[in-house]
Amino acid sequence: MLLDWLLAISPILLIITMMVRFGWGAAKAGLAGWASTLCLAAARFGAGGKLLAVSHAKALLLGLDVLLIVWGAFILYRVFDEAGAIAVIGRTLPQLTADRGMQALLIGWLFATFLQGIGGFGVPVAVTAPLLVGLGFAPLTAVILPTLGHAWAVTFGSLGSSFQALISATNLPADTLAAPAAALLGLTGIGSGFMVAQVAGGWRSARKLILPILTLGVLMGLAQLFLATHGLWNIASFGAGMVGLLAGVALARRYRGGNALQDRTPIDAHTFRVAASGYLILILVTFVVQFVPGVNQLLGAIEIRIAFPETQTARGFFTPAGYGRIIPLLRHAGAILGYAALISFLTYRRYGLYPPGAGRRILVDTARRLMPSSVGILSMVAMAVMMTHTGMTDVLANGLALWLARVFPFLSAWIGALGAFITGSNTNSNLIFAMLQRRTAELLQFNLPWILAAQTAGGAIGSVVSPTKILVGVSTTPMANDEGTVLKAMLRYILPLLLGVALAAWIAISLSYP
Repeated sequence: MLLDWLLAISPILLIITMMVRFGWGAAKAGLAGWASTLCLAAARFGAGGKLLAVSHAKALLLGLDVLLIVWGAFILYRVFDEAGAIAVIGRTLPQLTADRGMQALLIGWLFATFLQGIGGFGVPVAVTAPLLVGLGFAPLTAVILPTLGHAWAVTFGSLGSSFQALISATNLPADTLAAPAAALLGLTGIGSGFMVAQVAGGWRSARKLILPILTLGVLMGLAQLFLATHGLWNIASFGAGMVGLLAGVALARRYRGGNALQDRTPIDAHTFRVAASGYLILILVTFVVQFVPGVNQLLGAIEIRIAFPETQTARGFFTPAGYGRIIPLLRHAGAILGYAALISFLTYRRYGLYPPGAGRRILVDTARRLMPSSVGILSMVAMAVMMTHTGMTDVLANGLALWLARVFPFLSAWIGALGAFITGSNTNSNLIFAMLQRRTAELLQFNLPWILAAQTAGGAIGSVVSPTKILVGVSTTPMANDEGTVLKAMLRYILPLLLGVALAAWIAISLSYP
């Protein structure tokens, strides 16, 4: 039992070692993890050629399910960024108030959340940190504020790519997973807001802004919960950020600060409306595809649906026959992002916002940025599916159930955070650890949706302090090449936030324990 457990966990430990000790990227480390799993599956856990072929075919479907969203989200972000739409909104916010704490909330919390909703990949920090530096915040503070501010929005951010990974890895419906995940992340969002205010101006600032923090945190949390539980989880963080920005603009008028606002050239209403049109297009396209019956039915007619045979290892571990991940190709969240990106691109081009060659730059930059992470995602998906089909995941789950027992709910969030910190992605953490958490929860009879909510909430928090995210985030600030200082400073805030999430999940799971 112990030897099998150590062998089963060794691919995960290999990925961690390669990334932490030797500085490998997710793509290279993921391939190493996949190769070691393949060898163990065949040599120790009795996987034959048929099982390996079936598991890799299933993994390809699961990987496609996630990558459609990852690529669609980044293309949409680049469409907005190339048109200058993000810059326009970013320049508008500082004109609303001179209060330092309120500026930090507007830019480092609300705008960072909004950006995470559509972009992710370190974009919220890279975009907002220079704005904060320009307002006079110290470079380290300017990086910490949006890093803390957007952490709660990661799971449903990037148009739901991490949540899609959770669905794909566990094969559970979104309706089962959405409510507890959104509730736990909503509480995290309020904590993020308090931390942003405290970092910006100390406890005095946090106490002064307690009313707007609670108001905005509750509004955004409820917006995310409503969208996530009504079939719109792919825009749950985006919608929450938009609600937060609208409410924050209204509240900022009451917290304008004692000093005069810096002289800035006002942005006229027409420019702002044009910049915002792409975001409105995203909302409109999403609602039409999801809720207009004729459109929804028509686009759902084409599916990728493959029936796979049963498999069995030489040691007797059995996986029944059934369909792999079913992908409604034209109604998929990734397809929705593609429609929105195309319509937004044509709209912005009509207004003359693109220089020559903009379309090519968007596609080339997307491929350059996402190709390595896509290799990492595919290899980690293949590793996770092989582990499931050979019984390695069951071996790990049985060991955790035997040794950790009642403390497992408290550890779930930390496991998710560790996976995201190492791999640089909540998506990857969910792909690697979600099935393990599911099997352990089933063996211990814990509330499964809450365990998985803890997994992805912990992963969201852990992802923002991963070395790869910090590297991207500081790239546009004077803190570039000083990532170690940023990480050390961030841990002072991230660890208490993660502890709060772990305790909240433990309480919720304990209350529902049979």
